[in-house]
Amino acid sequence: MESPSPIVTLRGISKSFAHVIALRSIDLDIYTGEIHAIMGENGAGKSTLVKVLSGVHRRSGGHMTVRGREVDFATPKEAERNGIAIIHQELNLIPSLSVSENIFLGREPLKAGVFINYAEIQARSAEILARFGIDIDPRADVENLRVGEQQLVEIARALSLDADVLVLDEPTSALSEAEAQRLASFVRALARNGVAIVYISHRMSEVFSLADKITVLRDGKFIATQRAKDISERDVIRMMVGRELKNQEKNASVSGNPVVLSVRNLALQRPNSRGRLHNVVDSVSFDLHAGEILGIGGLLGSGRTEVLELIFGAAIGKRRGWVQRAGVSYDAQSLTPRASVARGIAFLTEDRKGTGLLMNADIRANAVLPSLPWIAPLGWLTRRRENAVASRTIKAMRVRCQGPEQPIDELSGGNQQKIVLGKWLETKPNVVLLDEPTRGIDVGAKDEIYDLLRKLVRSGVAIVMVSSELPELLALSNRILVMCEGRAAGIIESEEFSEERVMELATPLGTALTGEAA
Repeated sequence: MESPSPIVTLRGISKSFAHVIALRSIDLDIYTGEIHAIMGENGAGKSTLVKVLSGVHRRSGGHMTVRGREVDFATPKEAERNGIAIIHQELNLIPSLSVSENIFLGREPLKAGVFINYAEIQARSAEILARFGIDIDPRADVENLRVGEQQLVEIARALSLDADVLVLDEPTSALSEAEAQRLASFVRALARNGVAIVYISHRMSEVFSLADKITVLRDGKFIATQRAKDISERDVIRMMVGRELKNQEKNASVSGNPVVLSVRNLALQRPNSRGRLHNVVDSVSFDLHAGEILGIGGLLGSGRTEVLELIFGAAIGKRRGWVQRAGVSYDAQSLTPRASVARGIAFLTEDRKGTGLLMNADIRANAVLPSLPWIAPLGWLTRRRENAVASRTIKAMRVRCQGPEQPIDELSGGNQQKIVLGKWLETKPNVVLLDEPTRGIDVGAKDEIYDLLRKLVRSGVAIVMVSSELPELLALSNRILVMCEGRAAGIIESEEFSEERVMELATPLGTALTGEAA
């Protein structure tokens, strides 16, 4: 139920970066106990709006009140003191610190007013993690966690603030289906307890299952605010993109196409917290056909990402098994990323900010990185060649930007992702490894990327794609390899596709019942 007046009001909010207008006179009311979703394509202004709300950006114009008092936050700390906390789309953790140190960063309890009380930090962190059902050791270093686990730590930190207004910017983009459902339950409980929730997500089903209200932005402008029960997904998509999206068609069977990549008994071992080696990936084998999209499904921590890293030669740990390309077999331990690129393999990683882009460089520098051996074979790289590659990438991927010289960190998350994909396609690969290729991308941009992937496979390119979004896996894949606890639980053919079947194989209980684990 809404309170008589909103806890936060935004009136005529605008924000400009140099000559770029990101927000144009936005009005928004946020009520206690309400889940308010903000939707729009990448570049629509969603993240900019919540950064203004949470003190990351100073507004260029307009007014904001909290509990009826006008505010102008200069820092996130000021927003937090006023009861507003944010979970950013891009992770904001310090990798070299532990989970507990990140959760209480800047708010550490002290002993004798001088020394940090690490025992208290760890105990309180363990309590917060347990309350949310997060199975992560508070003593673990963040740099040793997977992206999805880091996202859970980010969530735990925000929850530890006991905020009156909690802003979640794509909180489930790196979470498995089970983790996302757990978060949804917690968000509903927070709202019932009077917390105002501002929620950004590109997952339509997620928004409609959670939100009381939906506000749509397009090109930095306010389009509409309506109750979720009064509108449909198609209504929201139409408001977001201003056009109808095409229905996706399943790819035809490619079982008769030649095999372009074979992996046999791939395995990866890493030390656990006690220093003992344990299996992260165990005896995974499959063949990949030309013109095929082989989806890889499974829960967070099931070994999906590590399979791609093994194939590309980027996995850290003790590697075993074989990868065969063009009739030649390569020992997994000897594989390197440089050699894989030379053999026509590209790898789009799940963490575009950490491993996909140079965040302190411009579009041009990022666009040419994987192509340097070809465009600068003797080490001489001309500005003309750089501009040519960057311009092709911008045009082919329909990147919204000012030009090749624009800093990459000024682009929206979706446009950054387009640059990552585009730079790899510039290498003309035969095999493309995609790890969460549409993470943090809106429905319009997804539609464009889906079209691009289908064009690639029609031209004979083979794709191995990890995705946490089951509808995406089912819509794009010819077959789906399901991982469970590091092992291949089974391969599902297209005629057997269903979300229930994937989840059955992805869970240890389901795998045990079917007896299909390799």
